Amino acid sequence: MTMLSNLAPVPELYVSYDSAQKLKVEAASLKSHDLSPRQICDLELLMNGGFAPLKGFLTEDDYNGVVDNMRTADGSLWPIPITLDVTQEFADSLELGEDIALRDREGVILATMTVTDRWTPDKSKEAEKVFGADDEKHPAVYYLKHQAGPVYLGGPVVGIQPPVHYDFRGRRDTPNELRSYFRKLGWRRVVAFQTRNPLHRAHQELTFRAAKEAQANLLIHPVVGMTKPGDVDHFTRVRCYEAVLDKYPASTTTMSLLPLAMRMAGPREAVWHGLIRKNYGVTHFIVGRDHAGPGSNSQGEDFYGPYDAQDLFREHQEEMGIEMVDFKHMVYVQERAQYEPNDEIEDKDNVTILNISGTELRRRLAEGLEIPEWFSFPEVVTELRRTKPPRAQQGFTVFLTGFSGSGKSTIANALMVKLMEMGGRPVTLLDGDIVRKNLSSELGFSKEHRDLNIRRIGYVASEITKNGGIAICAPIAPYATTRRAVREDIESYGAFVEVHVATSIEECERRDRKGLYKLAREGKIKEFTGISDPYDVPENPELRLETENVDVDNCAHQIVLKLESMGLIGASLNS
Repeated sequence: MTMLSNLAPVPELYVSYDSAQKLKVEAASLKSHDLSPRQICDLELLMNGGFAPLKGFLTEDDYNGVVDNMRTADGSLWPIPITLDVTQEFADSLELGEDIALRDREGVILATMTVTDRWTPDKSKEAEKVFGADDEKHPAVYYLKHQAGPVYLGGPVVGIQPPVHYDFRGRRDTPNELRSYFRKLGWRRVVAFQTRNPLHRAHQELTFRAAKEAQANLLIHPVVGMTKPGDVDHFTRVRCYEAVLDKYPASTTTMSLLPLAMRMAGPREAVWHGLIRKNYGVTHFIVGRDHAGPGSNSQGEDFYGPYDAQDLFREHQEEMGIEMVDFKHMVYVQERAQYEPNDEIEDKDNVTILNISGTELRRRLAEGLEIPEWFSFPEVVTELRRTKPPRAQQGFTVFLTGFSGSGKSTIANALMVKLMEMGGRPVTLLDGDIVRKNLSSELGFSKEHRDLNIRRIGYVASEITKNGGIAICAPIAPYATTRRAVREDIESYGAFVEVHVATSIEECERRDRKGLYKLAREGKIKEFTGISDPYDVPENPELRLETENVDVDNCAHQIVLKLESMGLIGASLNS
């Protein structure tokens, strides 16, 4: 099939400017929901037509159809549930048919929504069907189970204004703006490249070839909404893309930013990306190996097969009206000093094939090693090095967790002194008791309050890490899900080193100077970790410390050695 672009406008959900002013005043008196970052991305693409034919957040019937067979109730192809998840309390306060205001993080009203449906979803079924596994190693399944609200609301949306973006404003086009741009330039065939990673020479070569093969112009269309925890931030990525744009032949290529919150849903995500790009006026779409895959599952295997996404896309491309271009695996042939598709090299035995994996690239950046010019453009490497200096110059967090009385605070103090003796970076100790006094004095010891306390510690530690300092945290932090959330917050900016102070509960009771365990055993302290409340033992901490019959200095020194082996600090002082 030969695709030519239909550049008639897509329907948007915005009302006229005058109606919006009037609606804004009326909406101020409605009950309102503060949108999460993911919901803001979803709402923007609903309102601007990026999610056409959807007219709002899915109703229960639409949701069931999408989860079960990738189709809304009227039979339209749509693979990913677009749902408004809310708290039980907010859901209970609403009548069906009621209008609510949807606000951004600053309280600005972006839209109103008529609540036609309210239901409690089966999240395990959603995980199984949409993401292929009810496995919390998948970032979207983890989000579904631990961050999304328990109740879904569905209903049509009326758009008042788009979310405000202060960054890269000239690069943010709505579907209709991009369509009109293509129309103006006379671009009838456009191939889009989806990316959430910086572009290196292999990507540039493959996109150039894909456009040539499809006899189409090229749209670099990177995602700047939420991607996978640990990805390079979008500010750095966009600067890298801008550095590469000059490498394409003049007036053949453009770039626009897509405010999408990715789900990393592999095959279904590929179809979703195709439908969205069709709304943006694109005719061809590059689908890669393991497109939008999140990495390994709990068994250490990939969530999706390498070509599952291509197979599912191919199955639906005619109905979607957008053609797939296969992503070729490009490798560098040293003797010919050029990139070639791996499966087209016939003299493999006689040539040297070079390639650098994503893991190897991260290692080279972390250790300040050379990144060869055949692999990436010097301008891209410069941008990446600005954001990710060698590990020994980055901030990091050491997070000690263990029972009350395990020795966390004492070890943390000793570690702080050793790191201050070395110098080079400011060191901050966020001890459990100190934080309770200064940051969380109003909190009690319920599960909810303990979680909130740990999230506050994580937030402060992430700010210290982001600004190149060292944070040492020593709370009990009994719950694995909260520790994981803190890890994700911090790893956006630097290393997170989890240290399990593995002192047994019996030894902690023997050491108990404050008599807390005795009071807990007598039932006078409720919800006491290890006695009447669980402690999730860390499965894979960076370091596990056995403290019985080991002095504090030795424990702190083991952490220093671990930090050295991770490249976070230089050779330690002898102790």
